[in-house]
Amino acid sequence: MNTYIGLAWRNIWRNKKRSLISIASILFAVLIALVMRSMQTGYYARSIDNVVSFYTGYIQVHADGYSDEPSVNRSFALSDSLTRILEGIRDITFYAPRLEEFALVSGGKLTDGAMIVGIDPQLEDRMTSLRGKVTAGDYLNKDDAGIMLAEELANHLQLGVGDTIVVLGQGYHGLTAAGRYRVGGIVKFPSPDQNKTMVYMTIAQVQELTGADGRLTSLALMIRSHKLLDEVSGRLREELGGRYEVKTWKEIMPEMVQFIQMDNASGLIMLFVVYMVIAFGIFGAILMMTMERTREFGMLISIGMKRSILRVVVVLESVMLSLIGVMAGVVFSFPIILYFHRNPIKMTGNVAEMTRQYGFEAVMPFSLDPWLFYHQALIVLLIALVAATYPLVKITRMDSARAMREG
Repeated sequence: MNTYIGLAWRNIWRNKKRSLISIASILFAVLIALVMRSMQTGYYARSIDNVVSFYTGYIQVHADGYSDEPSVNRSFALSDSLTRILEGIRDITFYAPRLEEFALVSGGKLTDGAMIVGIDPQLEDRMTSLRGKVTAGDYLNKDDAGIMLAEELANHLQLGVGDTIVVLGQGYHGLTAAGRYRVGGIVKFPSPDQNKTMVYMTIAQVQELTGADGRLTSLALMIRSHKLLDEVSGRLREELGGRYEVKTWKEIMPEMVQFIQMDNASGLIMLFVVYMVIAFGIFGAILMMTMERTREFGMLISIGMKRSILRVVVVLESVMLSLIGVMAGVVFSFPIILYFHRNPIKMTGNVAEMTRQYGFEAVMPFSLDPWLFYHQALIVLLIALVAATYPLVKITRMDSARAMREG
């Protein structure tokens, strides 16, 4: 076998121009496939990260019936048994408690509806990086008496840091929820819906406002990997029984799942077209190589070389050329993908606006997932090897005398 490998390697470089053309066709095929799929995969991964890290978490735990009637009346106390269950599942990295209630907020003569969200400032920042979204003022601390407003809501109410806001709503079991608070910070979200409605306070403040002492409306859970979503949510449903609701981010925001699925389907169709172009390009290069070597093949067969040995040598040549082309494609594509991974493409115009309306950032980052490189390189390598069956068929059916005469 070492003899055949050495012979195949020498054959490759006997005609450097022909071999370099074949390698270049495979290189550009890998480059196109990797860059395109990296862009798609990176965009979908960022979209999922947006969903889980902007607000929902991977999984949310509510009191039974909360989805049908989302109010402070459907709140629950964080019991020791619930805590033990959550901490007993190793794939849950941490969870952020929240107490949410819809209310009216007023700044002077202007009034608007808002979602009042009571949070643990440290845990919420760990989940949603909320501190980094503060554009004016200060981030909440555990003993803070102030609140944070979303930017567009603050603009509509004509409020800034240091101004006073009035909150009026319905508290726990029909109590009146009313209070005056100082605006301590302004936060800006990529999502227009969040930017128009969110008001953040500490959990203690919202519990006092609504009269729901020691109660929560939700626990937002983060897990080690999105691949564990079904496993962790299934285990939680089993252990919590019917006492609580367990909702994944997909169930909470089905419209975003549909958006990702639709976009992915169109992306796969485009990728299939790219693969077809790649296949014809590689086949054209191998066809050219075979036609140029027809006389050579006929001469080798006529002087006594077995067809089986010739086929083995040709397969080894194709494998070597394909491997060189694939590895070169990976090497050339990596710096391009790395650059756009660190410097995502920013969307503009109507596309950017539509993307923000779905709650996603208007950027298109590239993925550096190692499996992406293996997967796309393997597909192109298989395409190249399938195209290499042509010279094998040609050798099997070849008439050596005619090949030498017409080659």
